[in-house]
Parts: sequence; C-alpha cells; structure tokens
Amino acid sequence: MPHDFSQNPGHACHGISTDLADYFLTRRQLLSRVGMGVGALGLASLVPSQLIGATPSASDLKIGPSPLLPKPPHFPGKAKSIIHIFAQGAPSHVDTWDPKPTLTRLNNKTLADGGIAMGSPFQFKQYGASGLEISEVFAKTAAHADDLAVIRSMWTDIPAHDVATVFMNTGSLRLTKPSLGSWLVYGLGTENQNLPGFIALRSGKLPTGGAGNYGSAFLPGTFQGASINTTAATVQQMIQNIRNSYVAPHEQRRQLDFVHQLNEVHAQNLQREAALETRLESYEIAFRMQAEATDAFDLSKETEATRANYGNTQQGKQLLIARRLIERGVRVVQVWHDGWDHHQDLREKLSTKAGEIDGPLSALFADLKQRGLLDSTLVVWGGEFGRKPTKDRNGYENPGRDHNAKAFSVVMAGGGIKGGTVHGATDEFGAAAVTDRVHVHDLHATMLHCLGLDHTKLTYRFNGRDFRLTDVAGEVVKPVLT
Repeated sequence: MPHDFSQNPGHACHGISTDLADYFLTRRQLLSRVGMGVGALGLASLVPSQLIGATPSASDLKIGPSPLLPKPPHFPGKAKSIIHIFAQGAPSHVDTWDPKPTLTRLNNKTLADGGIAMGSPFQFKQYGASGLEISEVFAKTAAHADDLAVIRSMWTDIPAHDVATVFMNTGSLRLTKPSLGSWLVYGLGTENQNLPGFIALRSGKLPTGGAGNYGSAFLPGTFQGASINTTAATVQQMIQNIRNSYVAPHEQRRQLDFVHQLNEVHAQNLQREAALETRLESYEIAFRMQAEATDAFDLSKETEATRANYGNTQQGKQLLIARRLIERGVRVVQVWHDGWDHHQDLREKLSTKAGEIDGPLSALFADLKQRGLLDSTLVVWGGEFGRKPTKDRNGYENPGRDHNAKAFSVVMAGGGIKGGTVHGATDEFGAAAVTDRVHVHDLHATMLHCLGLDHTKLTYRFNGRDFRLTDVAGEVVKPVLT
C-alpha cells in the first residue's frame, strides 16, 4: 500500500522537497548527490513519510493515450469485429460441409490407398435460394444458408492437434508468435476501453497448444486475449477477483494514479519498459472492468425468449456472451468448442457435438441480423484440419476417421462475406483439396481483409525483422467477399 502523501498531520517540514522525482534516483545520481554520505541518509530516515509532500492529481499525470484506442484500418472494412468459433479437435468435413456421393457409393470398398471407404452416415440437403448443400447435423444453421460462405478447399501443414491448433490461431508452426486476435487489436484497437479488446471464451481446461493460442507473444501484452472460463456459474467465478472486497473504488483509483506517477518518474530517469507499461494497462482495464464486465457477462439481463433461443447449454451461453461483448464494442471474441476428435463412434459423437453448436449458432445468426450487427460482424467456424474418407483403424465396429491435413472446410458469414457461396473443392472422396486450394495463411489474410487490414502491411518489428501474421505468404480469397 503506498503512503498517502496528501495527508499532513501538522508537523513542520522545512527544506524537504515535494517533488517525488527527488526520491527516485539512479545509482549514478545517488552517488553524485550523496554529499555528507551516511549522515545525510540517516537524517532523511528520521523524517516521517507523511511529510514528503502531496501526490499530484490524476490530471497532472503524464499518462499517454491507451494502446487500445480505436485506430483507422488500412482501408474501409465491411466488418468491425469478429466472432471466431474454433471447433477444436478437427471436425470431419465430409460429414458436415463437403458432401461426397462417390464416397457413399463406394462405402466399405477398398480404395486405391488401401483404406476402407467410409461413406457419411449423414444426409446432405440443399438449403436456401443458393441451394447450398449442408449435412443434417447442421440443419438449424442451414436455415441461414444464404448468409454462409463455405471454403471446401482448406489445407494445412501438419495433422497434429497441438501444432495445427496453434498454427490456425497464430500462423506459426515453430516460433511463438502473436495470435490472430492480438494482431487485430494491435492493428485496430477496440471500441470499448472498459473491456479487453480480445476475449477468449473457453470451457474449463486450457485448449490444446496452451494459452499461446490467444497470446500476444512479442506484441505488447496489452493485446493478448483475456481468457474466460464460461463453465463457471456466476460472473464473479468466471472472472476471478472482478470485485475488490477490501478497497473501495475511489481508493483503487488513487493507488493506480500513484503507480502511474512512479512509472513516469522511472521513465524520465531511466527509460520506458514495455513490460511495465503493459502491466499498468492491465491494471487500468481490470479497474474499469468492475462495472462493465459484470454487466456484459450477466445473461439474466437478457429476455427469457432470447435465452431460450440460444439454449441453456454451454455453447448457448458462450455465443450469447459473444453477442453481448460484440454489441459492447469488443473487437475479437473467440469461442472454444472442443471435443471434435472422432476416431471412433463417429455417427454418435459427431452428431452429438454438432448438436451442441447447431442451435446456438443458428440463434446467433438470427440475433445478429435482428440487431443489425451481422453486416459489421465477421463470424467464422472451423477447426485445425480435416478427416480422412476412410475408416480409422479398420476393423472397429463403430469406426471414426483419422487426421487429414490435406482437406477441411471453414464456414464464414457476416461482414464482407458473400453468402450462399461455395469456394474450392476436394477430390471425389474428400481426401485432398484440388481446386482453388486455400491455405491457413490465405484464410488469415481474408479475415484481416474483412476488417480493413492489408495482411502485408500489418507488421511489427521484433529482433530486427518485420513480422506479420501471414509470415511471407497469404492471398486474400476474393471470391468469398462481397
């Protein structure tokens, strides 16, 4: 607890500086000013700390503008914010968004690679004026077919969950690099200064690949994602320590102002330190969140009908929170939906997993449209890679599918996206993307483009090199854009 320099008990205090900077010296300054040495220091130690002087008011502090303030994009973007629903575990594309009648016809036959063909156990139908073909497991989301663009020709580099998950979220296979959300907040700031610009909604445990999936790496820590455990029952449990039980708000404000003052003295006498600036900014956000976050995460303020539309489930809760955050100006919300790793019992497990998100996702689209937010919100659904068209570990009575880095699907909708669109294609079995292939770097370039950012110009210099989300690759997928 810092001393309250504004309180003076009435003691005489003549000849003592009221400039706080005089009490924070570098070693060189200390040695040059020490004068009488130990005697002077001993005298100083006898002076009560309350007599040092008054603390400047918050208006006197030389606090620079917040790095989270909104920034202009490179060009006018159709979207202002993004909701990224990450289906961690790698959903099977041939059972959800990429119908393969040839695979169904050859079910249980041996294919050229020696695998046993596994036709999808799910029916595909055409939906909307566009006639977009969608699996029955997404029948509710299919009601919005004319708002959806399905990229069926996605591919990635390595079919290992931890590596591919981090790659999808950071664009990096090896080095620890900033996440997509961190790049977006770094480039655009955020509209609401009382909430983090990037919020990751997860279900309990840390995601595969760890917190680096929403970390800022070498970008200032201010831009990292705030991880929220949505399995908790109350706002106070979701956001631990959101309330200070010991210090009143005005006293918290006074303490923060004092810490900022110390930081300015440190900066003037030594240098500014990025880590320290980040920590102070996190304190400021935490202080402001006490009122704003409590409101944003409180779903009891929604109507009963709205809560019923999203459903009383974990995914319904997550997507409703996501809409409330976007509505309040948060730039990036990532929703983690794990459990898509189906090596066995695909019919039952994929149907269950898709059922968890299908209703809430449909409700989200309807809600965003009703509130006039879909045109300014980019919504993306997808996992880290796809699945093979053959049975995994042949011989299982209830088979699933093994990993496949050569083909998967991603669904996009909202700001900047041309609805009712299919881009690219896999081969007749869904084993590999063959037409208009889209790499992870291309997807990231497209997502940035929707928000008005040129992926080749969004850079940050670190260790003598200009880094970017898409490394030295990436092409915007223009056919899916309006």
